[in-house]
Amino acid sequence: MLNKIDHFAVGADTLAQGVSAMKDALGVEVPRGSKHDAMSTHNCVMQAGNESFFELIAIDPDAPDPGRVRWFTLDDPATQARLKERPQALCWVVNTSDLDAVIAASPVDLGEIVNFQRGDRSWRLTVPKDGHLPEGGLLPAFIEWSPGPHPSTGQQDLGVKLDAVRISTPDTSRLQGIFDALDISHLAEISEGPSALSFALRSPNGEVILD
Repeated sequence: MLNKIDHFAVGADTLAQGVSAMKDALGVEVPRGSKHDAMSTHNCVMQAGNESFFELIAIDPDAPDPGRVRWFTLDDPATQARLKERPQALCWVVNTSDLDAVIAASPVDLGEIVNFQRGDRSWRLTVPKDGHLPEGGLLPAFIEWSPGPHPSTGQQDLGVKLDAVRISTPDTSRLQGIFDALDISHLAEISEGPSALSFALRSPNGEVILD
């Protein structure tokens, strides 16, 4: 398997709230991206270096009910309450060359594989049916793209680069074991502490930690 960071997501109560907060934090205005019809969410995106991208995601207020629980805990009242206070690091996504092998190797349930299509590009993504984030977001979702250039190549480069995905957990040995089984230990920094996810970025405003 070839695994690398695909993108990382900051959740927001609304995209307007998120864009404003990211402009203050990073010194850039994250451009509008697209809609996810299957989940009734929408996003803003920009390049983040090494064929990865930054995603600001929120529930689309103009979209119909998706008929299922939205991804990334966006329907969870606790998540919604946190995002009303401020945008927060929500999850990270790993690009894999063999999603079926990832599922087979995983010692924990990563969710079902859901197929998505936009234009002539398609992708497969792990999405738990109940919308939860595996290990509370400490584990990534996994994505496998159809052949073609990575989507980040068509996004704007505004000078924001991902330096590190940082994870803290009270049980580092357990989480490290899962990471080793999934072949993603090289993609994130794990330290001991309360469960938390953060993204270390370089930006026009300097070094920024989004948590």
